[in-house]
Amino acid sequence: MRIGELAAAVGVTTRAVRHYHHQGLLPEPERRANGYRDYTLRHAVVLARIRRLTELGLGLAEVRDVLAEDAGKDLVEVLGELDADLARQEAAIRERRARLKALLDIKGGLPAEGPVSPRLAALFRDMSQVTDSPMAAKDRELLALIETAAGDETGEAVMAALGDALAVPGGQERALAAYALLDDLADADPADPRVDEAARALVDCLPRGVLPETLENDSDDSFLRAFYADFPPAQAEAVRRALALITEQG
Repeated sequence: MRIGELAAAVGVTTRAVRHYHHQGLLPEPERRANGYRDYTLRHAVVLARIRRLTELGLGLAEVRDVLAEDAGKDLVEVLGELDADLARQEAAIRERRARLKALLDIKGGLPAEGPVSPRLAALFRDMSQVTDSPMAAKDRELLALIETAAGDETGEAVMAALGDALAVPGGQERALAAYALLDDLADADPADPRVDEAARALVDCLPRGVLPETLENDSDDSFLRAFYADFPPAQAEAVRRALALITEQG
C-alpha cells in the first residue's frame, strides 16, 4: 500500500502517518525501487491501534509505552490512569458549571466588577446608592481583589461582616458619608483638616477583624505601597490614618 491508501484505510490523514513515523510510533516500511514506501497489513494494524488509543485520550508518549509492551500487559494500567484522570476532569467541570450557574442566577445580574461571589454581588447591590462615587467604585474593585486573594473561607467571612455592617441601622448612611468625604479629598492636600474627619468616618464604617493583615500592617511592604499609590495623596493619607486607628483599637 502507498501512504495515501494506508491513511484512507485506517481513517487518518497522511500527515498523521508521517507524524507517527517521526515520533517513532509507526515503523518505517520498506521502500520500493521507485522510492515509495510500501506499507503492509501489519502497518495498518498498528496504525489502527494508535488511532483507537489516541481517541481514548492517551498522549503519544503513553501510546508509545503501550505499543512497547509485546503482550499489551501495560494497557490496563494506562487506561486505568486515564479513567481516573477523566473522572477528576469530570468533577472539576461539574464544580465549574455549578459556580457558573450560581453567577448566572445572581439577582440583578453580574456587577461590572464580576465575576464575583453571589455574596459580594449582594453587597454591591447594597452599595448601589453610591454608584456615582469614584471612591465607591475603587472600593468595589478592592473588595473583589480581597475576595480573590483571601480565599473562599476568609473572603466569605469578610463579605459577610461588611454586609452586616451595611445592614445595621445607619450603616448605609455612614458609608455614604465616608465616600462623600473621601471623594472631596481627591484634589486636596494631605495636611487638609478634612483628612482626619474622613479617616474617622471610614473607621466607623469598617467592622473590626475583617481587614487583611497586609493592609493593617503599615510596613515597608510592596503591596501596601502599591495600595496607597492607587489613591490621590489626601485620600491615601485618610486611608492610612484609618488603618492606623483600627490597629490601635485592636
